[in-house]
Amino acid sequence: MARRKRSRRRPFRLSRGMKMGLFLLLLIGVAAVYAAYEGRSWRPDESVWPDQGALVSAADGPVAFDTLHGLGGKFVYLEASEGSTGHDIGFAQNMVRARAAGLEVGAVHRFDPCQAADGQSANFVTMVPRDRDLLPPAILLEDTTEHCAEHVSKAAVQSELITLVNQIEAHTGKPVILAPIEEFEAAYGVSQRIDRQLWLTRSWFEPDYAARPWLMWTANRWYKSEAAGQPLRWVVVRPL
Repeated sequence: MARRKRSRRRPFRLSRGMKMGLFLLLLIGVAAVYAAYEGRSWRPDESVWPDQGALVSAADGPVAFDTLHGLGGKFVYLEASEGSTGHDIGFAQNMVRARAAGLEVGAVHRFDPCQAADGQSANFVTMVPRDRDLLPPAILLEDTTEHCAEHVSKAAVQSELITLVNQIEAHTGKPVILAPIEEFEAAYGVSQRIDRQLWLTRSWFEPDYAARPWLMWTANRWYKSEAAGQPLRWVVVRPL
């Protein structure tokens, strides 16, 4: 009986085009990793953006404000209060240390959309003194109502935010700066509904998600420097 000839399977080989495609993907991946690593030390050109500084919270750990000033920082915003009960117990001391380092200082409240404005403003007033030398206060708008224990309507969030703005302004005597991240702006349209200066966030690229021009920009959310053990949020002011 004649034996059947076994067919030899040709080994799978990548075509020249496939090799080139994989090589390009590898290059893109390496470039992305490198950019992410190098991007941590990036900040906008001081010749274009002369007014630069940082946003600091208790989570950032100890900050060497004199080093921050030496790096080119001219101001620092310190998170003072959050919602109706959260606060940074180191706010007062950090304010003194930052000023001693030659930095201008502003106070920040982190808005909680689940809570009424009265309790939040009372918390801010407890932490932040009436001080005409402070920069205009800022309200961070980062959380939506997804984590609220009970349903909170969009209209209720907008109403409480407007009330909080008025209460904080009555205490500080200065107009508030609103700092919505892109998700909060998309959910509540802050830039269209409340006529205040804006502070937007987008690392490495200028933000364009608001309905009108912004005043401040968090240009690098992971700025690594000798000023702190943890990355800081590096902020610039739009030139006049």
